[in-house]
Amino acid sequence: MPGLFRVSSARLLLGLSLAASATLSASHALNVRVLVVSAPQVTVRTSAPATPGGLGPALPAPGPAAPQGNAWRVGAQGERLTLGGQDAGGATLYLPPTPGSTVEISGRTYRGGVLLRAARGGVQAINVVDVEDYLRGVVASEMPASWPAPALAAQAVIARTYVAARINPRADYDTCATESCQVYGGVAAEKAQTDAAIRATAGQVVSYGGKAANTYFSSDSGGYTASSAEVWGNPAPYLIAQADPFSAGGPRARWRLEIPLARVQDIAARYGVRVGALKSVAVTRQSSSGRPQEITFAGASGSAKVSGADAGGFIRSLGAGSSRAVLTGLNPLVVEGTGQGHGVGLSQYGALGLARQGYDHLHMLGFYYPGTVLSVLAGTGASPVQPRLAAAGPLPGLSAASEVLAAAPAVAAPACTPEQGEALRAGEAPPAPAWVSE
Repeated sequence: MPGLFRVSSARLLLGLSLAASATLSASHALNVRVLVVSAPQVTVRTSAPATPGGLGPALPAPGPAAPQGNAWRVGAQGERLTLGGQDAGGATLYLPPTPGSTVEISGRTYRGGVLLRAARGGVQAINVVDVEDYLRGVVASEMPASWPAPALAAQAVIARTYVAARINPRADYDTCATESCQVYGGVAAEKAQTDAAIRATAGQVVSYGGKAANTYFSSDSGGYTASSAEVWGNPAPYLIAQADPFSAGGPRARWRLEIPLARVQDIAARYGVRVGALKSVAVTRQSSSGRPQEITFAGASGSAKVSGADAGGFIRSLGAGSSRAVLTGLNPLVVEGTGQGHGVGLSQYGALGLARQGYDHLHMLGFYYPGTVLSVLAGTGASPVQPRLAAAGPLPGLSAASEVLAAAPAVAAPACTPEQGEALRAGEAPPAPAWVSE
């Protein structure tokens, strides 16, 4: 038996090629490929009884490659996979998803199937799963399931949009399961409330120019969203800096750090600052959102500047949760700021604040991604690279009163108490409003 899965079965393929990969996105159900494990060795276990030609005891396999129960030990030797230490016959093994199927990969259960690849001396385990089933493990991992239904619905739409924009059969996989992409916890993460939000928004995505938008999101904008241009140097007309009074009162509404001079000097060196012993560090230019766009370093042998996206990167490298911050002092360097995360796109605590103001998820999306359109996934077109979208109409803005409020300069909210922070995390109404203006 050359490998784990038979070529002779219509459901099981060996050696997934680029053309076969493209068909993953071309079926009536839109599948996504999620890198869930990258390790020297991966254990794969089916959660259903094995069928002839499938993964499990019914599959003839000699010697040490025989399955332990219904588990397989998959490793790599050079550019080829191994099963139980023996050559598996190629660089890839594939168990396609079937209706209701699950698979356990390195101890965690996922819906769908699995693609295994030999890569860089190890094994990549890629969960191949319907996008709606994928979201069940994402939304509950990214937002507390106890939060209001409109906020959960907004998170479901932007999570669906985020991954739809990244489906690319020419890549080894579409997305990953960590904070570098979207957190995806598989079956164990699923919750009834978030499942309901996914069903209520089935197929809905945010689009711009006929394509799925880049629906970046963060925990807390700190009272003012950031533009994608200032954070990453990549402008987008719907990822703009704007006052966000709805995002206030969260656990990281205000924070303060004290950084020893030696650490400041070390981090500055990583950004190319070579000025000798530091004498001062100052923000010399800010963006409209209150995030540093230029930081000037003065030292014993001269001065240097870090600008653009690198200025915010320096702030975050200091350990700050957000780049919306001010700098004072030197030893220690005091960093005081508001919010948590990059601040681009939807603020999750802002969605919470809007929900408590009575807004639905469409108004939230319209506020955080202005000028975008609500669309619906409609399979794939002639090109499998991007899903085909059916436009449903422009997303609504906020009420006139809220638009005036949102256009006003953001006022920093007072830091919440530990009790308020715990209440927000638990999804309960805090003693103070979700946002404060004076």
